Amino acid sequence: MQDCGSPEVVFRLSPLVQQRHWHAVLGSFLYPGSPSALADTPSSPPDLPEASPSHDTTVCPVPSRPSFPGSPAPCGRRAWLDMDRETRVFAENHFRRLRGRLPSRVCPILDRVDFIENPDSFSYSDFFKGYLLPNLPCVFSSAFTEGWGSRRHWVTPSGKPDFDYLLQNYGDVVVPVANCGVQEYNSNPKEHMPLRDYISYWKEFIQGHYSSPRGCLYLKDWHLCRDASAKGIFTLPVYFSSDWLNEYWDTLDVDDYRFIYMGPTGTCWSVNICGRKKWFLFPPGQEEALRDCRGGLPYDVTAPAFLESRQHPGLNHCSPPLEVTQEAGEMVFVPSGWHHQVHNMEDTISINHNWVNGCNLANMWHFLQQELRAVQQEVSEWRDTMPDWHHHCQVIMRSCSGINFGEFYHFLKVIAERRLLLAKEIGSGEVEYGEGSRLGPQQTIFDISRIAEVLASVVVNPDFQRVDTSMLSPQPEDLLQQLEEVMAAMESL
Repeated sequence: MQDCGSPEVVFRLSPLVQQRHWHAVLGSFLYPGSPSALADTPSSPPDLPEASPSHDTTVCPVPSRPSFPGSPAPCGRRAWLDMDRETRVFAENHFRRLRGRLPSRVCPILDRVDFIENPDSFSYSDFFKGYLLPNLPCVFSSAFTEGWGSRRHWVTPSGKPDFDYLLQNYGDVVVPVANCGVQEYNSNPKEHMPLRDYISYWKEFIQGHYSSPRGCLYLKDWHLCRDASAKGIFTLPVYFSSDWLNEYWDTLDVDDYRFIYMGPTGTCWSVNICGRKKWFLFPPGQEEALRDCRGGLPYDVTAPAFLESRQHPGLNHCSPPLEVTQEAGEMVFVPSGWHHQVHNMEDTISINHNWVNGCNLANMWHFLQQELRAVQQEVSEWRDTMPDWHHHCQVIMRSCSGINFGEFYHFLKVIAERRLLLAKEIGSGEVEYGEGSRLGPQQTIFDISRIAEVLASVVVNPDFQRVDTSMLSPQPEDLLQQLEEVMAAMESL
C-alpha cells in the first residue's frame, strides 16, 4: 500500500526521511501523475474495473485569485505566497484548539473527495483553511495545469505518452526503475537504466498486450528537476508553495523531493500528465485496522488474499476507503496521515512532490519520536551494557528513517534562520512583495510560530537532551528565544 503525503505532480507534505516512511506522516499533492501510498511499493493487480470518478463539483464562492509572479525554480516558477491576517489568526486558533493533538488525527468523516473546478475562484486562503488545516484531500481540475510544458510536450494529441519527444530530450538520462512484479518486504527491487532502454521496454510491454517476461517495470523517483533541461516542465501551484522540505534541500544544494513517475497500466504510482489513476484513500487511523498480526501493513488492499486473510484481525472494523479516479491533468492533494494505494488505469506519466510545512511539522516530530521509541525497544536488552547506547539508537534510527534528532534540529534551524532573516527585512521595510520575494509577512509569522511551538517541544525532550549539541550554532534554546522575540515583535502586523 502507498501512503499519504500528496498530487499527480504529487506534492506530498513530507520530511527528510526516506520516502516510504513519510508517506503516512506528511501530506502530498499529486499532479496529473503523482501518487502516495501506505507503502513504498506499487502493487500490480489484474484488470481493475472501470470506476466512476468520486469527485464532488461543489466549490466555495471566493474572490478571484491574484496572479503570483515568482523567481524561477528548478522545474518551474515559484509563486509569491502570503495569507491575509484573518487566515493567520484562523490558523493560530486552529492549533490552539488542538491542544497538543496531532493535526493528522483530527478530521471529519468523509463520503467523497471535493473537486476544485476553477482556478480563478479558489485562493490560497481557501485551500489553506478548507483543506490544508483540516487535513482533508481534494482534487484540482486539469484547468490548474493546462499551461504546463509537460502537458504540451510530453503527450501526443491522442493523450498518450510522446515517446519520441521523451527520447529526443532525455533518452540518455539514467533513471531508476522498480520491478512491480517482485515484492521485497513491502517494496520492490530497483535498477537503473537509460530512459531510452526503459521506453524500449515500455513499447514492447504495450505490444505484448501489457505483458513481458521482465515483469511490470515502473519508472519511479526520477529527479529530473535537478537537471537544467527541466525548466518549464511545470509551474509550482501557489497552494503548495510553502514547501519546507525542498526549500531545505535547495538551500543545502544536495537533494530534492521532486519526482517523475512513468509506467504502463497495472502499476500503482500516479501523477497525471497523461493517463488515468485509481486512488484508494484511508483516513488517519484507519491503517491500524489494516495491520496484520505482526503489525505490518498490506502490500495490496485489493488483493483477494488480503481481503480473505485471517491475518488481519482488525479488517472488519475498517471502513471502506474513499475512491477517486484521477484524469489527465488533474492534481490530487493527499494530506498528512492519509494512507493510500494507487493503480494506473492507463499508460501514465506523473510529476510528484514530497513536502512538509508548518501545518504538519508536529506530525513529523511525533513520527520521529515514535521511530526512536521503536528502536529503543528493539535494542533495550543492551541498554546497560552498550557504551553510548542512546547515541547508537540515534544512529540506528537514522539508518531506518533517514533522519535523527540532531538532523531534525538542523532542518528546523535552516528554515527558522531563513524566516528570521525575512522577518528582519519585513520589519525594516526592505521587502518588495511580489517579484523578488517568496513569502509575505503573514505567512512568515505563521511559519515562525509553528517552528517555535515544535522547537519548544524538542528542547525539553529527554532523548534530544542526550544529543551532543555542543557544536550546534545557535544552540536550540537560543534559537527558540529568537523565534519567540520575533513573534512578539511582529504580532501587530
